Amino acid sequence: MFGIQINDINLEKLFVPERAWDNLPFVLEGVPYTLLVAVLGMVLGLILGFFLALARGSDNFLLRWPARIYITLMRGTPILVYLFVLYFGLPVVGITLTAPVAAIIGFGTNSAAYIAEINRSSLNSVDHGQWESSRALGLSYWKTMRRIIVPQATRIAIPPLANVFLDILKATSLAAMISVPEILNKAQIVAGRTTDSLTMYILAAMIYLVLTLFFSVLQDYLERRYNKYL
Repeated sequence: MFGIQINDINLEKLFVPERAWDNLPFVLEGVPYTLLVAVLGMVLGLILGFFLALARGSDNFLLRWPARIYITLMRGTPILVYLFVLYFGLPVVGITLTAPVAAIIGFGTNSAAYIAEINRSSLNSVDHGQWESSRALGLSYWKTMRRIIVPQATRIAIPPLANVFLDILKATSLAAMISVPEILNKAQIVAGRTTDSLTMYILAAMIYLVLTLFFSVLQDYLERRYNKYL
């Protein structure tokens, strides 16, 4: 059942630069889809996650418990299974989604559970005296959130939120399983055509690495940008 079989090792076939270079433009055609799913999925997750965080921390059990159930359900469900439900399962009940839309909804609603917990802890980390001071100044709840609490909580939340986004960015490779033409899907097509799967998968990994490095730099910029709220 378990074992390793080693035949003649040919390091020249580990990575063929010429084949990778020739097929690079085709694989790069998947980058817009990867970014589309990752960015829109993150935006959807941020919106849902913010309101889930408020509901999760509410004193009203009609808001708190549905939010807790949602978060538990999403964190306990494999994202690939969820994508299959959205893309292959919903047509059974008469709802048909295109592959990119199913991926955006899947990653967005799933990541919202993790984002909600990050937001909740970040909002709770802001000193309670900020609320008391805002009430003394006559500020409303939402104005206090927008002008005082959220800017301070954002700086605290940026590192873990950036990690969530990078996880989504890399996890978009799972969208290849529902035929989204993203990076891995394009690499699989070339691998099937050339029978050189190792070169193409390494090429896909290198493209993902470049993307994650770019957004890591953006994360550093945002952290410096929000340092003034500390």
